[in-house]
Amino acid sequence: MTLVLLCAGAAFAFYRAASMDADAGEVAAWLAPHRHAWYALPALMITFVILALVPVVLLIAATGIAFGPVLGPLYAMAGCLASASAAFALGRWLGRRRVERWGGPRIAQITRKVARNGTLAVFLIRKIPAPFALVNVVIGASPIRYREFVIGTVLGMALVVIALAGFSAQLTEFWRDPSPAAVARAGAFLAVPLTAALVINRFLRARGDDRGR
Repeated sequence: MTLVLLCAGAAFAFYRAASMDADAGEVAAWLAPHRHAWYALPALMITFVILALVPVVLLIAATGIAFGPVLGPLYAMAGCLASASAAFALGRWLGRRRVERWGGPRIAQITRKVARNGTLAVFLIRKIPAPFALVNVVIGASPIRYREFVIGTVLGMALVVIALAGFSAQLTEFWRDPSPAAVARAGAFLAVPLTAALVINRFLRARGDDRGR
């Protein structure tokens, strides 16, 4: 019962933070006593599942604000995997034929590509700004194995999660102490992982082009 109530409260707090209705420092202060509790991670993962229709980038940012630059990215990645897995299971339950019938030829094309390329296809799909929950349902309807889905999701989202969650946490610190060092830390959390993600993405695309030739 305690976990259920905490999840409901966390979902409300995260929704307010994600929709910018609450001050970031207020949300961080409210959740600070719960950061290292045993129920923090399970509650966060359930919250991500409950708020599956909220843009995942906002949930990642809210996690960074709530849990700081170290726990924030780790918890945000766990939340993304929980939400993605729930939608994947829904897609697997609905079945490929039903999802393709509802989605049309474009969705059918995506499921075929995912089935052929597995982990790499999931990795590349994570670079497309598409609704997170919908994409996971479509992937779940394809024949891809769950292990490939998880690996592709982690590889495709890890650096972005680190950048967004870490940057949000440092931005909260900047609001409390607007010093040049805080600005530099926030910029580093955003620039370094995103630059690495861009380099990796270009390398994989170049290899794909070479193979196509």
